[in-house]
Amino acid sequence: MTDLQTPPPQVWPTLRANDARALIRFLVDAFGFEETVVYGEGDRVDHAQLSWPAGGGIMLGSAHRGPDDQWALQPGTFGAYVVTDDVEALHKRAVGAGAEITRPPQGTDYGSQEFAARDPEGNLWSFGTYRGEPRTR
Repeated sequence: MTDLQTPPPQVWPTLRANDARALIRFLVDAFGFEETVVYGEGDRVDHAQLSWPAGGGIMLGSAHRGPDDQWALQPGTFGAYVVTDDVEALHKRAVGAGAEITRPPQGTDYGSQEFAARDPEGNLWSFGTYRGEPRTR
């Protein structure tokens, strides 16, 4: 028997932010991520994990952490697709929190209902009902 279920998420997209603490607050307030852990002092975030209620999540930290930074990503260059069951409610929440909507809710030719937004750092987020195709092995 072949298992056609999608396995639990084990890929954690990672980004950097000029103001990581403000971005964390925005992602929690506007999109509904859950703050799982934040390490750092003052304005600096060395590591944060934000969990997505349906599974998986993202990791982020402050940009410009010094010359030995092994993960020096440019803030504002991140993009992600996030699965949600209620696109309309999430869109309303994002608008209410001041998110810049770059594509209003709409259907796709592959059966998903989606919208897209930009966060204050310039990262692009797409939220939709498409869960991907089941694995065949």
